Amino acid sequence: MTELRHRGAKDTDPTLQQQSSEDKGSDSELKGEKDGASDSEAKVDSGVPEVPVPADDTPVVLNKALSGLSSRWKNWWIRGILTLAMISFFFLIIYLGPMVLMMIVLIVQIKCFQEIITIGYNVYHSYHLPWFRTLSWYFLLCVNYFFYGETVTDYFFTLVQREEPLRILSKYHRFISFALYLTGFCMFVLSLVKKHYRLQFYMFGWTHVTLLIVVTQSHLIIHNLFEGMIWFIVPISCVICNDIMAYMFGFFFGRTPLIKLSPKKTWEGFIGGLFSTIVFGIMVRWFFILFPHYQESRNNFQRHKYRFHAFLVNNTVRLYPFQIHSIALSSFASIVGPFGGFFASGFKRAFKIKDFANTIPGHGGIMDRFDCQYLMATFVNVYIASFIRGPNPSKVIQQLLALRVDQQLHIFNSLKAHLTEKGLLPALEGAAA
Repeated sequence: MTELRHRGAKDTDPTLQQQSSEDKGSDSELKGEKDGASDSEAKVDSGVPEVPVPADDTPVVLNKALSGLSSRWKNWWIRGILTLAMISFFFLIIYLGPMVLMMIVLIVQIKCFQEIITIGYNVYHSYHLPWFRTLSWYFLLCVNYFFYGETVTDYFFTLVQREEPLRILSKYHRFISFALYLTGFCMFVLSLVKKHYRLQFYMFGWTHVTLLIVVTQSHLIIHNLFEGMIWFIVPISCVICNDIMAYMFGFFFGRTPLIKLSPKKTWEGFIGGLFSTIVFGIMVRWFFILFPHYQESRNNFQRHKYRFHAFLVNNTVRLYPFQIHSIALSSFASIVGPFGGFFASGFKRAFKIKDFANTIPGHGGIMDRFDCQYLMATFVNVYIASFIRGPNPSKVIQQLLALRVDQQLHIFNSLKAHLTEKGLLPALEGAAA
């Protein structure tokens, strides 16, 4: 019986043997396909971009001087030295005045735009896309023309009205801006190539989101600057203070991780930066008392009485109004501002890059230093519009002067009737007499 069993196993139908071997082969193929699919899916999910790693641009002098230190302390010293250099440069451009500040903001904006566009260019391998870089820079030019044209029209209306070419450009500014953008849009549509459709639309969206994040918010910095130097100096200083103190507290005392997006951030650094920045915001008023020409309004630096209720007791305190504003700014810079940095960290982790660029040794690119500043600029602009800025008589007069003569007379008569009804016009006429 044993023999028959062995013979039966050996004399099995060859067709069945072939079928079983094919089944095994197909199973192995299916398994291979599944493994291949899972590998490819893992590869897609990992989204590892082939972004070139930037070289170390640390000055040779610093590398030699700090060669005996561990990498942790070497990075600390490099960041510290270059932070002091950047703070010195910040005070220098403040001293040089608003025009230089606006030029620096424009240069920073262009560099941040270039850093983000370069990342997209490398990540999506957009080397063969027709007109991609040309169109990106063209859209940057169009958006800047629109925003700066709006600013010039708003704040230099009288000067613009004196020159006929400027007056025409001002009158049709929005139409010209739209025509320029429409030209770029049509160029993009004409540049579409069948084998690159999806990639081209990726990069079109990448460019426009970059314009929204960088150009729009940098323009808000210019708007804040026109409201007064304090609305430029204080917010930026609060963000700088929070960055420095959060780094210092985290470096020496950091033990508890804060957020997975940025593993080096700690609760100790976050809380230390919060208290340090609020104290800085309270004390910053002394700078403007010592340098009154940076004050946009004397009213912000004159003591006012404020009443508040605490434990069923009415208390009255005398504060400078700007102290309240600076506490609000410093609180935002230290509590919400870091989320701009977390957003940037998430962006960098998504594309497996350490920094946006290697422009500043120990710090990364310009965008690495301005990720929180742009969010802060948006908040300051909203804060000014909501709590500070009132009706602007000069802008009302600008709009009145742009009207026809009959419209100006109608407004004059309406205003005269309104003042007479209120009983204010006789008093004004008596005072004038």
